[in-house]
Amino acid sequence: MTEQENQERCQEVDDYIAGFEAPVRERLEAVRSLVLETAAGCSEKLAWGAPTYYLNGYLLQFAAYKKHLGFYTTPATLEHWKEALSGYKTNEKNTVQFPHNKELPLDLMKEMILFRIREKETESQDTNK
Repeated sequence: MTEQENQERCQEVDDYIAGFEAPVRERLEAVRSLVLETAAGCSEKLAWGAPTYYLNGYLLQFAAYKKHLGFYTTPATLEHWKEALSGYKTNEKNTVQFPHNKELPLDLMKEMILFRIREKETESQDTNK
């Protein structure tokens, strides 16, 4: 990807985040920064209408809704962090809902991102065998 293409993709995410009121926008910016810092070297773009991150393929995604921030990972991630996520609405596929009226669990989210990175590394090693 060229530098211009990368800048255009980042601009799409900037525009998505800018479309929300301040409290939600601040939450989105915090999650974006967390992902970019934790998954160094990942790429971002707007996919399926939301900020989506790639590192050796799909890594994760997040999106804002009226009452919550959706955080999309994998079934294995949700299963691994099941106990820590017990206070949040989840599904068995890939979704955690972090309500806007609660503080974001950034430490937990960072651990989930790191888990996804390890998961991707394992997938990559398995594919190279």
